[in-house]
Amino acid sequence: MILFQNREEAGEQLAQLLKDYQNTETIVYALPRGGVILGKIIAEKLKTPLDLIIVRKIGHPSNPEYAIGAISENGATLYNETEKESQDQAWLKQEEAKEQAEAIRRRHRYLPEKKMISAKNKIALLVDDGIATGLTMLLAIKEIKKQKPKKIIVAIPVIPGDTLIKLQANADKVIFIEAPQLFLGAIGAYYSDFSQLADETVISILKNN
Repeated sequence: MILFQNREEAGEQLAQLLKDYQNTETIVYALPRGGVILGKIIAEKLKTPLDLIIVRKIGHPSNPEYAIGAISENGATLYNETEKESQDQAWLKQEEAKEQAEAIRRRHRYLPEKKMISAKNKIALLVDDGIATGLTMLLAIKEIKKQKPKKIIVAIPVIPGDTLIKLQANADKVIFIEAPQLFLGAIGAYYSDFSQLADETVISILKNN
């Protein structure tokens, strides 16, 4: 079930659904890498600033694509507690350290010497190219909430129906294109082209921001 040719098409479609936020006090926060393409398109259409919210998935040891947790740049974590308890805790600590270091590296690489735009009293619009378990986005919401935004809006092309309910309980609004009850197991299944982005691509997208 292909919904989108690529991330650009998904971004264009989402931007159409977000027209009400044009020329408002909104900050678009993209989750890199994949969310940056959509975030750039949406920020340009809405005429709003673009920044990053960087959270890293902690994948299951036997299936790294399946998230059992997430960690932010400052070390905040969020877990599927059942999965967490069944893992080797020493391994888990190593994964946390590795993924936090990668989050910090990405901030320095993508936006060197640029301070994160504060969401205080603004509408924080969080964007990614798709959601599966929702743990990384839920942690991103938790981190943005600390900045006391006016509202938190999540914009997402595709999200499983059960994950959507969790997000709606944590954000002020979730704007989406498709929320299948029978999820195909991977976000890439909904795209013709879901190729991985290199650091250089992300830097190029953000350069003229």
